[in-house]
Amino acid sequence: MTNSPKTGTTDKSSQNQMLRGSAWMTAGSIFSRILGAVYVIPWPIWFGSNFLQANTLFARGYQIYSVFLVISTAGIPGALSKQIARYNEMNEYGVGQRLFKKSLILMLGMGVLSALALYALAPVLAAGDPRMVPVFRSLSWPLLVIPLLSIMRGYFQGYSEMAPSAISQFIEQVARVLYMTVSAFMIMQVMKGSYVDAVTQATFAAFIGAAAGLLLLIFHYIKQRGRISQLIAGSNNQLEVSTTDLLKGIIRQSIPFIVIDASVNLVYIIDQYTFNPMMHDFVIANNHQLDNLYALFAANANKLISITVSLAAAMAVTAVPLMSAAHVRGNQKELRQQIGSTIQLFNLVMIPAAFGMAAVAEPLYTLFYSHDALGISVLQFSSYISILLGLFTVLGAILQGLYQNRLALFYLLIGFIVKIVAQYPAIYFFRVYGPLVSTGLAFATSSILMLAALHRYYHFDAWQTIRRLIGIVGFSVIMYLMTSLTVKGLLLVFNPQSRLQSVLVLAISVAVGGLVYAVLALKSRLADYVLGSNLDRFRRKLKLK
Repeated sequence: MTNSPKTGTTDKSSQNQMLRGSAWMTAGSIFSRILGAVYVIPWPIWFGSNFLQANTLFARGYQIYSVFLVISTAGIPGALSKQIARYNEMNEYGVGQRLFKKSLILMLGMGVLSALALYALAPVLAAGDPRMVPVFRSLSWPLLVIPLLSIMRGYFQGYSEMAPSAISQFIEQVARVLYMTVSAFMIMQVMKGSYVDAVTQATFAAFIGAAAGLLLLIFHYIKQRGRISQLIAGSNNQLEVSTTDLLKGIIRQSIPFIVIDASVNLVYIIDQYTFNPMMHDFVIANNHQLDNLYALFAANANKLISITVSLAAAMAVTAVPLMSAAHVRGNQKELRQQIGSTIQLFNLVMIPAAFGMAAVAEPLYTLFYSHDALGISVLQFSSYISILLGLFTVLGAILQGLYQNRLALFYLLIGFIVKIVAQYPAIYFFRVYGPLVSTGLAFATSSILMLAALHRYYHFDAWQTIRRLIGIVGFSVIMYLMTSLTVKGLLLVFNPQSRLQSVLVLAISVAVGGLVYAVLALKSRLADYVLGSNLDRFRRKLKLK
């Protein structure tokens, strides 16, 4: 297949680009999130009675760090991919290259400032808990590297090259998990040290991972320099943009990315600073007991649902440059199809993934933590809420790709208001489930408003999307029932308390659920309608007509 002289990309439809890009980003995100959760498996053994406290410190540190991370990158990687896709579509590769180099300098400065800020503010952010100070300070180091890592990912994504980002995510997590696992073992098992020291090293591992990912992207960039130089040489060179205008444009486009990217973490921070005080109004418990309850949804469940939410994040990263390029071409029919295809692809993948996680919650939770009835129930509920988190992520990305930044921010603001207003009554009525309920209400509100706006302005085929959504939900429910029955049947034979036996239960149940959903989606041709490709070869393998 030849390269288009205009864009330098292959002559494929935007839908195929979306599928290919999403496949790469999904693979990278899934493997990265799984690796990112693997460290938890030995922690209950190594940390013993301090496990939940250690997990709480880790979660609280990462939630604040995640906001600093979004601020340090200033939304520029997402804005950069969007702007580079725009200039590439105009055959102005030279402008995109200048923008990339200026953004690298800007991001280096942002990284240094944010790292110094987190280090200095650690005692304040600790909110009276001295254990948190070293944790926050260890997380200031990756802020020096990750902005550069992110900007390089945004650069490749602007060319619709998702493979470098996906592979670098995987390498980043391998290095990170290896360091945090070895350091935790050495401190807790060999040196019999403090769990606070072990958590501090586990959070510092983010720096090790980021450095490994950055080195990989630098190597890939050096390999691609020849091809990129040819594209720049063939540019129109008719667009004159000053350095100041380039930076102004990227900063202006980056502001919505800052807020949208940080939105989930900001909601989690609301939980972090309100859960214990609000619970004190309703229950008699000390802070240690409330920390353990907080860990069930904020650390344990969130760690696992991040695996399914990463599916949506992968689609969002892929959607932004594609939407931006389609917007430049001004083809309204293509835009409508692209919006509908993105939403339907999200439904086809995310909904069964969430239902599947709810179905296997018991062996999954036991494997990563231990058998705990309340923890399992919280994970099941969180699995369904993850659909709303993912939907918001994808819709926010679509709006930003279409330059509807103000709308995205406005609807997010409404969601935040719903979260704040609903938090106290939700905790009153639902206790540990309360923060999940208010989060679900917040993102459901924002998502409904975003969907309405996309239909109002771009007239995508909502009825077709709804019809296919009904089919996807129906198939997901059937898959859930079959998987749940498989789990219950296997747990009559295997010990539900055993982490090792939970691996077998999980493997068999996931295989059954995946097969059931695949058969239903292929037999009904639903997968063909959404993916827009002929899947007969898969039907032949499964002996389906």
